Amino acid sequence: TWEQGLAGFGGGCPASTVTWSALFSYHVAAAQAALLLSLFWMPTLLPAASRLLLLPRALLSMASGSPPAQPSSASGSAYVPGSVSAAFVTCPNEKVAKEIARAVVEKRLAACVNLVPQITSIYEWKGKIEEDSEVLMMIKTQSSLVPALTDFVRSVHPYEVAEVIALPVEQGNSPYLQWVRQVTESVPDSSTAPL
Repeated sequence: TWEQGLAGFGGGCPASTVTWSALFSYHVAAAQAALLLSLFWMPTLLPAASRLLLLPRALLSMASGSPPAQPSSASGSAYVPGSVSAAFVTCPNEKVAKEIARAVVEKRLAACVNLVPQITSIYEWKGKIEEDSEVLMMIKTQSSLVPALTDFVRSVHPYEVAEVIALPVEQGNSPYLQWVRQVTESVPDSSTAPL
């Protein structure tokens, strides 16, 4: 029989032992294959998986007739992905970067500016490959303020073409992102804010 064949294959072990070990080996191999596949598919499944976590709450609310509750942060309101941006600006030196950083924070065009000293920039400019030591500014602001931030940086920056690149923040520490929004909520009149 099939069990006798397995018993012979197992070196004299009882058929039930061989059957269980064969099944165990099969399941381990299947689990390993599933894990490998999940590594390839996980990035595409994560957004769907996060929505599936809300499914039980939505089903309960449908049964009770009330609308589903939205997830909330510790501050009471959820972060809207992309409503905060990180803008990057390069400057020729730390003095210029500090002046611009202080001005954009004072004008509430930004909540915070990080200065990253001693970066090396290699770029093509007017047909030549250039290499310069610069300071990188990382500016956190509301996405709606990026055009005003860009206009201000262009007006005070010493470069002929100032680099201003903004990327929306999809997720992060919700209290920090809420703080960025609060600090930049009311932009003071530009005539009263110092440069």
